[in-house]
Amino acid sequence: MAVITDKYGRSFSTLRVSLLHHCNLGCVYCVSGNDELKQANASGKTDTMAADRLLAMIDRLHRQLQLSTIRLTGGEPLLYPGLVDLIRGIKAIGISSIKLTTNGFLLERLALPLKEAGMQSINVSLDALDEDVFFAMSRRHSVDRIIRGIDAALAAGLNVKLNTVAMKGINDSQLLPLAAFAAERGLKIRYLEVMAMGHLYAQADRHLLTRDEILDILSRRYVLTPLDREASATARYWQAQGGPVIGIIANESEPFCRDCDRLRLDSSGNIYGCLSSNHPIALGLEETEEEWGQRLQQAMAQKQLVRFTGSDLSMLQIGG
Repeated sequence: MAVITDKYGRSFSTLRVSLLHHCNLGCVYCVSGNDELKQANASGKTDTMAADRLLAMIDRLHRQLQLSTIRLTGGEPLLYPGLVDLIRGIKAIGISSIKLTTNGFLLERLALPLKEAGMQSINVSLDALDEDVFFAMSRRHSVDRIIRGIDAALAAGLNVKLNTVAMKGINDSQLLPLAAFAAERGLKIRYLEVMAMGHLYAQADRHLLTRDEILDILSRRYVLTPLDREASATARYWQAQGGPVIGIIANESEPFCRDCDRLRLDSSGNIYGCLSSNHPIALGLEETEEEWGQRLQQAMAQKQLVRFTGSDLSMLQIGG
């Protein structure tokens, strides 16, 4: 079996699977408006891979790559029919580290079944605690529902992290309240620089809060001590004195391309080696192992070395 690597020593050990292209929120960093969200939802519902085919693809990728971790994304992965059985199937394949990124809207009723099926860890997107700011970010009124989902996940024994996309002029007032919320529940929180994806491809700078600007805001309340970065990690972490462990995914300020180990699989069976690429590489179960090796090497060649360059693909299409 051919080893998939590049001259910089990078390989694929983490698989991120976009289960579907639709979502029940309309976050401003993902879609430009309700019309785009409706269009994505209408097309996404017809473009979801059946669980048996998806498991066959994951199994084959695992046999070729010896994956250490799989992360299920969307769209919104909790909308995927048969999600609990899918997780059981992934565990049976032999991938023990199973994680998921969700907006938390449906998490309250699904947290325990997810844990019982083999899910270990979830990242919950929470961009504001103030209802008006949350609506400005997500176009929905649902903060309390998401908080109940977070608490249900903790009660079920899941490892929970919070993800907050920091957008200048929209939710910058929420960074400190969210840090306090994380501290109350003993959670790590990660702030994400806004990404040049989809409709923001050419205008992400308009709302970019840089890593240093985020740190300046957090430093108004906390003394921050930097922690060592783990290999292939997207976030760099700080311990806030009297507060939570805080991570920043500084896609623009401090790119993490050099040791990236992530491969992406979308809901149509296409792979991508990088979010920067809008050129899908189709995988077919009827293809030979050699052909899959060639496709995977193509995906490896898509990886950036220095920095993320952006893409006009929406995060709904390629996954978070």
